[in-house]
Amino acid sequence: MDLKFENITISGGVATGKNTLKDNLRPYLEPLGWKFTSGGQILRDFTKEYVQPVASLADDDFHRKLDQRTLDLLTKEKNYVIEAWLAGFVARELPNTLRVLLICHDDALRIDRVANRDKISVDDAKKYIKEREEDNFKEWKRLYGDYNFWDPQYFHLVVDTYSSDQTKSTQQVLDLLGYKAP
Repeated sequence: MDLKFENITISGGVATGKNTLKDNLRPYLEPLGWKFTSGGQILRDFTKEYVQPVASLADDDFHRKLDQRTLDLLTKEKNYVIEAWLAGFVARELPNTLRVLLICHDDALRIDRVANRDKISVDDAKKYIKEREEDNFKEWKRLYGDYNFWDPQYFHLVVDTYSSDQTKSTQQVLDLLGYKAP
């Protein structure tokens, strides 16, 4: 099948549906030889190779090497779906990578998703989302500069998972990819 892009990145914040979209693309693309990974998996693979502390405690060089690993996958390999907060930003200059940004305009829905997924209280979910996103953006800006890492200009498709259900979101990506059911 002749597709319009060689790779796909899925980016977004906490509880926007990144893993869900990645998993929903799998039955369509895996039979075509596509591989699937996440920023978390790349981090785990990388730390095995470079024995480093947890990412939040790692030095700047570690973060840059990790992002370079993502970029290397996208430039040296084909047929990868990579789900990671910064994957789309890292791939922003790669025309053959379909870059998808997931957002959710309803914070209550994101909080509910985290509370249910992680089996924590609503208050703890609110705190978790706020702290994780603020800490990440602060670290990224320190490392890479004053970017809006999820600026829509870096992406081919922006999906609000509040107003677009899983089926519709998956279909939007497949349509933009040029996927035709066999």
